[in-house]
Amino acid sequence: MSTAGTTDFGILLNVAFGTFKAQLHARLAQAGFDDLGSSFGYVFRMLQAQPQSLSQVASGLGITSQGALKVINDMVAKGYVERHEEPGDGRVKRLALTPRALAAMAEAQRFHQQFEQDLAAKFGQAPMASMRLILEAMFAGASADGMAQVRPF
Repeated sequence: MSTAGTTDFGILLNVAFGTFKAQLHARLAQAGFDDLGSSFGYVFRMLQAQPQSLSQVASGLGITSQGALKVINDMVAKGYVERHEEPGDGRVKRLALTPRALAAMAEAQRFHQQFEQDLAAKFGQAPMASMRLILEAMFAGASADGMAQVRPF
């Protein structure tokens, strides 16, 4: 619900996220990662802890195996993911990040930190700490509801 002179909260969140994402992708492009697909960040986070199968990636993304295969094939072609045979079962392929993917993730992490530092410099440490506390509470609620199976960068 909007009142005179104010913008709906959901619109503010959406535009803020869009701004963050656009700046992140611009920074990544400047660093040589100008070929990232919209799902790559989610897959990066999923594979960061350990290699996974295609069906695990599909489940984590909430899409079909065919849809996940399309994303993974694109990531393999661009040098972000590689396939390894499962020991003992050559039919199963484990998907793992390449050094290129790890470099993209490191660049994204630097951007995240700088973005937060810039906000703190602009608005102050206390408001930034409050905003982080609120966002973390929202994230925890989403995680409890099963809404945040993966974390994009």
